[in-house]
Amino acid sequence: MDKIAILIPCFNEEQTIAKVVGDARKTLPEAVVYVYDNNCTDGTARLAEEQGAIVRREYRQGKGNVIRRMFREIDAECYLMLDGDDTYPLDCAREMADRVLEHGADMVVGDRLSSTYFQENKRLFHNFGNSLMRTGINSLFRADIKDIMTGYRALSYEFVKTFPVFSQGFEIETEMTIHAVNYNMQVENVVVEYRDRPDGSMSKLNTYSDGLRVIRKMVQLYRNYRPLHFFGAFCVLLVVLALLIMIPILSEYLRSGLVPRFPTLIVCGFMVLAGIQSFFAGIILEVMAAKDKRDFEYRLMGTSAEKRRKKADDR
Repeated sequence: MDKIAILIPCFNEEQTIAKVVGDARKTLPEAVVYVYDNNCTDGTARLAEEQGAIVRREYRQGKGNVIRRMFREIDAECYLMLDGDDTYPLDCAREMADRVLEHGADMVVGDRLSSTYFQENKRLFHNFGNSLMRTGINSLFRADIKDIMTGYRALSYEFVKTFPVFSQGFEIETEMTIHAVNYNMQVENVVVEYRDRPDGSMSKLNTYSDGLRVIRKMVQLYRNYRPLHFFGAFCVLLVVLALLIMIPILSEYLRSGLVPRFPTLIVCGFMVLAGIQSFFAGIILEVMAAKDKRDFEYRLMGTSAEKRRKKADDR
Protein backbone atom coordinates (compact mmCIF):
# COMPACT_ATOMS: atom_id res chain seq x y z
CA MET A 1 0.00 0.00 0.00
CA ASP A 2 1.34 3.41 -1.02
CA LYS A 3 1.32 6.21 1.53
CA ILE A 4 0.27 8.73 -1.13
CA ALA A 5 -0.69 7.89 -4.70
CA ILE A 6 -0.94 10.75 -7.20
CA LEU A 7 -3.43 9.86 -9.93
CA ILE A 8 -3.29 11.68 -13.28
CA PRO A 9 -5.76 10.62 -15.99
CA CYS A 10 -4.51 11.76 -19.40
CA PHE A 11 -5.67 12.05 -22.98
CA ASN A 12 -3.17 13.82 -25.24
CA GLU A 13 -1.45 16.08 -22.70
CA GLU A 14 2.00 16.01 -24.31
CA GLN A 15 2.51 19.72 -23.84
CA THR A 16 2.10 19.75 -20.05
CA ILE A 17 2.45 16.23 -18.60
CA ALA A 18 6.22 16.37 -18.02
CA LYS A 19 5.87 19.53 -15.93
CA VAL A 20 2.89 18.15 -13.98
CA VAL A 21 4.71 14.92 -13.08
CA GLY A 22 7.92 16.79 -12.25
CA ASP A 23 6.08 19.24 -9.98
CA ALA A 24 4.23 16.38 -8.27
CA ARG A 25 7.45 14.51 -7.48
CA LYS A 26 9.11 17.65 -6.14
CA THR A 27 6.15 18.62 -3.96
CA LEU A 28 5.46 15.10 -2.59
CA PRO A 29 8.71 13.14 -3.05
CA GLU A 30 7.37 10.19 -1.02
CA ALA A 31 4.37 9.79 -3.31
CA VAL A 32 4.02 7.35 -6.19
CA VAL A 33 2.86 9.07 -9.39
CA TYR A 34 0.51 7.11 -11.66
CA VAL A 35 -0.33 8.38 -15.14
CA TYR A 36 -3.14 6.57 -16.93
CA ASP A 37 -2.97 6.78 -20.71
CA ASN A 38 -6.51 6.92 -22.11
CA ASN A 39 -5.67 6.15 -25.77
CA CYS A 40 -3.22 9.03 -26.21
CA THR A 41 -1.98 9.53 -29.76
CA ASP A 42 0.94 11.79 -28.84
CA GLY A 43 3.99 11.42 -26.59
CA THR A 44 2.17 11.77 -23.24
CA ALA A 45 3.04 8.27 -21.99
CA ARG A 46 6.70 8.47 -22.99
CA LEU A 47 7.22 11.89 -21.36
CA ALA A 48 5.50 10.76 -18.16
CA GLU A 49 7.75 7.69 -17.92
CA GLU A 50 10.84 9.84 -18.48
CA GLN A 51 9.81 11.95 -15.48
CA GLY A 52 9.52 8.87 -13.26
CA ALA A 53 5.78 8.20 -13.35
CA ILE A 54 4.27 4.71 -13.50
CA VAL A 55 2.26 4.63 -16.73
CA ARG A 56 -0.73 2.36 -17.15
CA ARG A 57 -3.46 2.24 -19.77
CA GLU A 58 -7.23 2.31 -19.95
CA TYR A 59 -8.56 1.50 -23.41
CA ARG A 60 -12.18 2.53 -22.85
CA GLN A 61 -12.45 6.21 -23.63
CA GLY A 62 -13.71 8.57 -20.95
CA LYS A 63 -12.51 10.03 -17.67
CA GLY A 64 -14.99 8.00 -15.64
CA ASN A 65 -13.62 4.77 -17.13
CA VAL A 66 -10.06 5.83 -16.29
CA ILE A 67 -10.92 6.64 -12.68
CA ARG A 68 -12.75 3.33 -12.28
CA ARG A 69 -9.56 1.54 -13.39
CA MET A 70 -7.36 3.64 -11.08
CA PHE A 71 -9.51 3.02 -8.03
CA ARG A 72 -9.63 -0.70 -8.75
CA GLU A 73 -5.89 -1.19 -9.27
CA ILE A 74 -4.21 1.11 -6.73
CA ASP A 75 -4.11 0.81 -2.94
CA ALA A 76 -3.03 3.88 -0.97
CA GLU A 77 -3.73 5.60 2.32
CA CYS A 78 -4.29 8.86 0.42
CA TYR A 79 -5.10 9.42 -3.23
CA LEU A 80 -4.36 12.81 -4.78
CA MET A 81 -6.18 13.18 -8.07
CA LEU A 82 -5.41 15.96 -10.54
CA ASP A 83 -5.52 16.65 -14.25
CA GLY A 84 -2.55 16.49 -16.59
CA ASP A 85 -3.17 19.92 -18.16
CA ASP A 86 -1.15 21.94 -15.62
CA THR A 87 -4.13 24.03 -14.52
CA TYR A 88 -3.66 23.15 -10.83
CA PRO A 89 -0.49 24.38 -9.06
CA LEU A 90 0.83 21.82 -6.59
CA ASP A 91 1.53 24.23 -3.73
CA CYS A 92 -1.59 23.02 -1.85
CA ALA A 93 -0.95 19.32 -2.46
CA ARG A 94 0.72 18.73 0.92
CA GLU A 95 -2.09 20.41 2.82
CA MET A 96 -4.72 18.40 0.95
CA ALA A 97 -2.93 15.11 1.61
CA ASP A 98 -2.50 15.98 5.29
CA ARG A 99 -6.24 16.64 5.60
CA VAL A 100 -6.75 12.99 4.66
CA LEU A 101 -3.81 11.45 6.53
CA GLU A 102 -3.94 13.57 9.71
CA HIS A 103 -7.50 14.92 9.95
CA GLY A 104 -9.35 11.82 8.72
CA ALA A 105 -11.08 13.58 5.81
CA ASP A 106 -12.64 11.29 3.21
CA MET A 107 -12.61 13.89 0.44
CA VAL A 108 -10.72 17.16 0.18
CA VAL A 109 -12.02 19.39 -2.60
CA GLY A 110 -9.56 21.66 -4.39
CA ASP A 111 -11.74 24.79 -4.53
CA ARG A 112 -10.94 26.79 -7.68
CA LEU A 113 -14.08 28.91 -7.65
CA SER A 114 -13.10 30.83 -4.51
CA SER A 115 -9.77 31.91 -6.02
CA THR A 116 -8.78 32.68 -9.62
CA TYR A 117 -11.06 30.45 -11.71
CA PHE A 118 -13.43 33.11 -13.01
CA GLN A 119 -10.54 35.39 -13.95
CA GLU A 120 -8.38 32.71 -15.60
CA ASN A 121 -11.04 30.65 -17.38
CA LYS A 122 -11.96 32.28 -20.69
CA ARG A 123 -14.93 29.98 -21.43
CA LEU A 124 -18.05 31.84 -20.28
CA PHE A 125 -20.38 28.84 -20.30
CA HIS A 126 -17.91 26.80 -18.20
CA ASN A 127 -18.02 29.54 -15.58
CA PHE A 128 -21.81 29.61 -15.67
CA GLY A 129 -22.04 25.80 -15.53
CA ASN A 130 -19.77 25.53 -12.51
CA SER A 131 -21.78 28.14 -10.61
CA LEU A 132 -25.05 26.47 -11.59
CA MET A 133 -23.92 23.03 -10.44
CA ARG A 134 -22.57 24.36 -7.15
CA THR A 135 -25.83 26.15 -6.38
CA GLY A 136 -28.01 23.24 -7.52
CA ILE A 137 -26.25 20.45 -5.66
CA ASN A 138 -25.75 22.43 -2.46
CA SER A 139 -29.44 23.35 -2.48
CA LEU A 140 -30.77 19.89 -3.33
CA PHE A 141 -28.49 17.99 -0.96
CA ARG A 142 -28.12 20.66 1.75
CA ALA A 143 -24.34 20.63 1.44
CA ASP A 144 -21.57 23.23 1.41
CA ILE A 145 -19.24 22.06 -1.35
CA LYS A 146 -17.36 25.01 -2.79
CA ASP A 147 -16.41 23.47 -6.15
CA ILE A 148 -18.44 20.57 -7.56
CA MET A 149 -16.62 20.04 -10.86
CA THR A 150 -12.99 20.34 -9.79
CA GLY A 151 -10.62 17.58 -10.88
CA TYR A 152 -8.24 18.34 -8.00
CA ARG A 153 -9.13 16.20 -4.97
CA ALA A 154 -7.57 14.21 -2.17
CA LEU A 155 -9.39 11.01 -1.24
CA SER A 156 -9.18 8.45 1.53
CA TYR A 157 -8.80 4.70 1.06
CA GLU A 158 -12.27 4.22 2.56
CA PHE A 159 -13.85 6.57 0.04
CA VAL A 160 -12.13 5.06 -2.98
CA LYS A 161 -12.90 1.45 -2.12
CA THR A 162 -16.58 2.08 -1.32
CA PHE A 163 -17.34 4.37 -4.26
CA PRO A 164 -19.12 2.61 -7.15
CA VAL A 165 -18.16 4.36 -10.38
CA PHE A 166 -21.01 4.42 -12.91
CA SER A 167 -20.10 7.49 -14.95
CA GLN A 168 -18.02 7.12 -18.08
CA GLY A 169 -17.12 10.73 -18.77
CA PHE A 170 -16.66 14.10 -17.12
CA GLU A 171 -19.77 13.73 -14.94
CA ILE A 172 -17.59 11.59 -12.63
CA GLU A 173 -16.76 14.60 -10.42
CA THR A 174 -20.44 15.28 -9.82
CA GLU A 175 -21.00 11.63 -8.94
CA MET A 176 -18.10 11.62 -6.48
CA THR A 177 -19.31 14.78 -4.76
CA ILE A 178 -22.91 13.62 -4.34
CA HIS A 179 -21.76 10.18 -3.13
CA ALA A 180 -19.70 11.80 -0.36
CA VAL A 181 -22.52 14.14 0.67
CA ASN A 182 -25.22 11.46 0.62
CA TYR A 183 -23.30 9.04 2.84
CA ASN A 184 -22.25 11.75 5.30
CA MET A 185 -18.55 11.36 4.62
CA GLN A 186 -16.13 13.98 5.89
CA VAL A 187 -15.65 16.56 3.13
CA GLU A 188 -13.31 19.53 3.46
CA ASN A 189 -12.53 22.41 1.10
CA VAL A 190 -9.09 23.83 0.38
CA VAL A 191 -8.82 26.96 -1.76
CA VAL A 192 -6.41 26.36 -4.65
CA GLU A 193 -5.13 28.62 -7.39
CA TYR A 194 -6.26 27.94 -10.93
CA ARG A 195 -4.54 28.86 -14.18
CA ASP A 196 -5.94 28.44 -17.65
CA ARG A 197 -4.46 25.94 -20.07
CA PRO A 198 -1.29 27.13 -21.85
CA ASP A 199 -1.56 28.12 -25.49
CA GLY A 200 -1.82 25.09 -27.74
CA SER A 201 -3.32 22.83 -25.06
CA MET A 202 -6.90 21.91 -25.90
CA SER A 203 -9.67 21.06 -23.42
CA LYS A 204 -11.37 17.68 -23.95
CA LEU A 205 -14.59 18.91 -22.28
CA ASN A 206 -17.45 19.69 -24.65
CA THR A 207 -19.35 22.56 -23.08
CA TYR A 208 -22.83 21.55 -24.21
CA SER A 209 -22.92 17.75 -24.53
CA ASP A 210 -20.84 17.14 -21.41
CA GLY A 211 -22.75 19.85 -19.57
CA LEU A 212 -26.05 18.13 -20.35
CA ARG A 213 -24.64 14.80 -19.15
CA VAL A 214 -23.57 16.41 -15.87
CA ILE A 215 -27.04 17.90 -15.29
CA ARG A 216 -28.67 14.56 -16.14
CA LYS A 217 -26.36 12.80 -13.68
CA MET A 218 -27.28 15.29 -10.93
CA VAL A 219 -31.01 14.69 -11.50
CA GLN A 220 -30.50 10.92 -11.65
CA LEU A 221 -28.57 10.86 -8.38
CA TYR A 222 -31.12 13.14 -6.70
CA ARG A 223 -33.83 10.64 -7.71
CA ASN A 224 -31.76 7.74 -6.36
CA TYR A 225 -30.59 9.34 -3.11
CA ARG A 226 -33.59 11.56 -2.26
CA PRO A 227 -36.53 9.59 -3.73
CA LEU A 228 -39.20 10.97 -1.38
CA HIS A 229 -38.29 14.55 -2.30
CA PHE A 230 -38.09 13.71 -6.00
CA PHE A 231 -41.36 11.78 -6.31
CA GLY A 232 -43.04 13.98 -3.70
CA ALA A 233 -42.45 16.96 -6.01
CA PHE A 234 -44.23 15.09 -8.82
CA CYS A 235 -47.08 14.35 -6.45
CA VAL A 236 -47.50 18.01 -5.51
CA LEU A 237 -47.23 19.08 -9.15
CA LEU A 238 -49.89 16.64 -10.37
CA VAL A 239 -52.33 17.30 -7.54
CA VAL A 240 -52.01 21.10 -7.78
CA LEU A 241 -52.42 20.98 -11.57
CA ALA A 242 -55.49 18.75 -11.24
CA LEU A 243 -57.06 21.10 -8.68
CA LEU A 244 -56.44 24.12 -10.91
CA ILE A 245 -58.13 22.41 -13.84
CA MET A 246 -61.04 21.38 -11.61
CA ILE A 247 -61.79 24.92 -10.37
CA PRO A 248 -64.03 25.87 -13.35
CA ILE A 249 -65.84 22.51 -13.15
CA LEU A 250 -66.38 22.88 -9.39
CA SER A 251 -67.58 26.48 -9.82
CA GLU A 252 -70.10 25.39 -12.46
CA TYR A 253 -71.33 22.55 -10.24
CA LEU A 254 -71.82 24.86 -7.25
CA ARG A 255 -73.66 27.39 -9.43
CA SER A 256 -75.94 25.07 -11.40
CA GLY A 257 -75.60 21.60 -9.91
CA LEU A 258 -74.37 20.29 -13.31
CA VAL A 259 -71.05 18.78 -14.41
CA PRO A 260 -70.76 19.67 -18.11
CA ARG A 261 -67.22 18.36 -18.74
CA PHE A 262 -66.98 14.78 -17.55
CA PRO A 263 -63.84 13.91 -19.61
CA THR A 264 -61.91 16.75 -17.94
CA LEU A 265 -63.12 15.62 -14.52
CA ILE A 266 -62.01 12.06 -15.24
CA VAL A 267 -58.56 13.25 -16.35
CA CYS A 268 -58.22 15.28 -13.14
CA GLY A 269 -59.13 12.22 -11.11
CA PHE A 270 -56.45 10.16 -12.83
CA MET A 271 -53.90 12.95 -12.25
CA VAL A 272 -54.68 12.90 -8.51
CA LEU A 273 -54.37 9.11 -8.46
CA ALA A 274 -51.02 9.35 -10.30
CA GLY A 275 -49.83 11.91 -7.74
CA ILE A 276 -50.82 9.64 -4.83
CA GLN A 277 -49.08 6.71 -6.51
CA SER A 278 -45.95 8.83 -7.00
CA PHE A 279 -45.99 9.78 -3.32
CA PHE A 280 -46.18 6.17 -2.14
CA ALA A 281 -43.47 5.15 -4.62
CA GLY A 282 -41.27 7.82 -3.03
CA ILE A 283 -41.98 6.44 0.46
CA ILE A 284 -41.06 2.89 -0.58
CA LEU A 285 -37.86 4.01 -2.29
CA GLU A 286 -36.97 6.22 0.69
CA VAL A 287 -37.08 3.15 2.95
CA MET A 288 -34.82 1.32 0.50
CA ALA A 289 -32.41 4.28 0.43
CA ALA A 290 -32.29 4.27 4.26
CA LYS A 291 -31.44 0.57 4.22
CA ASP A 292 -28.71 1.23 1.65
CA LYS A 293 -27.18 3.83 3.99
CA ARG A 294 -27.11 1.30 6.83
CA ASP A 295 -25.51 -1.28 4.56
CA PHE A 296 -22.96 1.29 3.45
CA GLU A 297 -21.87 1.85 7.05
CA TYR A 298 -21.16 -1.87 7.37
CA ARG A 299 -19.19 -1.79 4.11
CA LEU A 300 -17.26 1.22 5.38
CA MET A 301 -16.30 -0.54 8.60
CA GLY A 302 -15.16 -3.58 6.61
CA THR A 303 -13.06 -1.37 4.34
CA SER A 304 -11.42 0.35 7.31
CA ALA A 305 -10.53 -3.06 8.79
CA GLU A 306 -9.09 -4.12 5.43
CA LYS A 307 -6.96 -0.97 5.34
CA ARG A 308 -5.56 -1.68 8.80
CA ARG A 309 -4.66 -5.24 7.77
CA LYS A 310 -2.84 -4.06 4.66
CA LYS A 311 -0.90 -1.44 6.63
CA ALA A 312 0.10 -4.12 9.16
CA ASP A 313 1.21 -6.42 6.37
CA ASP A 314 3.36 -3.65 4.87
CA ARG A 315 5.17 -3.22 8.16
